[in-house]
Amino acid sequence: MNQACRWHLSGWAIFLVTLAGAAQADAVDTLREFAREVKTGRASFTQTVSAPDGARKKISSGDFEFARPDRFRFVYRKPFEQQIVADGRKVWLYDVDLNQVTVRLMSQALGATPAALLAGVAMDKDFELSAVPSIDGVDWVQALPRVPDAASIKSIRVGFRAKSLAALEIVDAFGQRSLLQFSAVEANPRLADDRFRFVPPKGVDLIESP
Repeated sequence: MNQACRWHLSGWAIFLVTLAGAAQADAVDTLREFAREVKTGRASFTQTVSAPDGARKKISSGDFEFARPDRFRFVYRKPFEQQIVADGRKVWLYDVDLNQVTVRLMSQALGATPAALLAGVAMDKDFELSAVPSIDGVDWVQALPRVPDAASIKSIRVGFRAKSLAALEIVDAFGQRSLLQFSAVEANPRLADDRFRFVPPKGVDLIESP
């Protein structure tokens, strides 16, 4: 993904490098266009989490929806059911197996996170954006948090295939890598407001996180 071709000094090679650079620059433009023009979205996803050594992997799947500027909904269906809902003021995390809901204020929960990158509006404020080489027809943009957090995210990459959201890759401060691959992507669908409203089920443990 981050490998670059090394060309010999010839007119044809320099021409190819120029074209590649233009394509990579377009990937950043694609991300900005996505943030500007796609006001709502939904997709299915498969998430693969790899340990720093790459040997151990966990796979999960579910659905993702968002409505700009500050609402989103992740529903993990396999192998364990979990919901993450942002209603514009708070972020709710519901772990079905634990029968537990954790809630935080959005101002404290988001910051420079993948959800903020996809559903938020402060993209250039929170991230330093740069294009990286395309691979297998996917154009990648790297987003580095402008304010590093030693306990959180090291880098994010967003992938587009023909200007449609294709993938999201997250590397945390410990080297753990999460790759979300999207399918059935819909841009600007009509989403009801109650999709981003969370009411804790009766009997759950409710934890207000500072």
